[in-house]
Amino acid sequence: MNPRRVLLLLAIAQFLAMAPWFSGSAVAPSLARAWQLLPATTAWLTISVQLGFVAGALVSAMFTLADRLSARRLVAASAAIAALATLGVAAARGAGVGIACRLLTGAALAGVYPPGMKIAAGWFKESRGWAIGILVGALTLGSASPHLVRWAVSPSAWRIVLVVAAMSALAGGLIVLLVPHDGPFAAPSPPFSLAAAPRILKDPGVLLANLGYLGHMWEVYAMWTWIVAFIAASEHARRGAQADVTALAALATFAVVGSGAIGCWLGGTYADRLGRTLITSVAMLASGLCALTVGLLYGAPLIALLPLLLVWGISVVADSAQFSAAVSELAPREYVGTALTLQTSLGFLLTAATIYLLPAVAARIGWRWSMSMLAIGPALGVWAMLALRRRPEALRLAGGKR
Repeated sequence: MNPRRVLLLLAIAQFLAMAPWFSGSAVAPSLARAWQLLPATTAWLTISVQLGFVAGALVSAMFTLADRLSARRLVAASAAIAALATLGVAAARGAGVGIACRLLTGAALAGVYPPGMKIAAGWFKESRGWAIGILVGALTLGSASPHLVRWAVSPSAWRIVLVVAAMSALAGGLIVLLVPHDGPFAAPSPPFSLAAAPRILKDPGVLLANLGYLGHMWEVYAMWTWIVAFIAASEHARRGAQADVTALAALATFAVVGSGAIGCWLGGTYADRLGRTLITSVAMLASGLCALTVGLLYGAPLIALLPLLLVWGISVVADSAQFSAAVSELAPREYVGTALTLQTSLGFLLTAATIYLLPAVAARIGWRWSMSMLAIGPALGVWAMLALRRRPEALRLAGGKR
């Protein structure tokens, strides 16, 4: 099987398997009513996934599960667990069990996303950045897919959204088994070493790449989680509080989050040519400007608001794969696995804070300008990546220093 056919299978598998991630967010208003959730508790439908992902990533790295089980089998098994956990949310009668299932979903998806990237790296030596960009685009579109299902069904049929996401994950796990092996360039994952963490985190080049990544993560998951609430609030401001905008907001959210697939492809295509520091800086500058200015179109017709949101959706994730690639190029070879695990864990822990914080800010100042707080992350990220660009370590990055 040739690498491009493998990439197609992997992209389809990632698209399907990542559907559970935002399945809870897509039906959050219905779950809030069914379980009588306060806004802060509703945020935990996504926060729990983020925390579960961190726990799953740490366990997977410490026990090198992608090597012990093979990355393909790990993806298949993890996708099946994510499917069962999502069905658990559909069957739950209260927030306690539901959020516990969401936590398990996140832990399981840590066995889908990173091992999928490992398989892609095993099949591509040249154009690796492009291949991983394609996969990140596929998982972005897959993460958005529950919003499309939510648009197609009535609010009372919220369990259908969860069941479809579960079946999608199960199918994705089976498809990845069609890949014959982990790739001709597959190599054992570097062992995780907690003792090496201080040394890695103090390395100037790795530190700047991580700061760039944290700036990116400050913004991206909070935007993905709450853009549906922002769109709904904007439509209510225009049409009145009693207007039924739930389906429209779900469809627009699918388009906005799903448009990130275009950004991932563009980022992966051009980062290897123009340099990771340049592409990440341009992407964060664009997304930060969108966060700052989106309030100007709050309450405007969706035909005027949506183009800006699509630009935001494309730019907010265009740089995502490049931070991990940068750390893998800058960290000491024997500690690359540890460096990547630390980066992922710190980033997803930060997303839990911003996902919780954003609706609290909106409750105080309204949704119109609440999104502006997300621009803090890109501002830090652009500074960090431009500082890295000026350092000699930048020559070790794909694209070099230009």
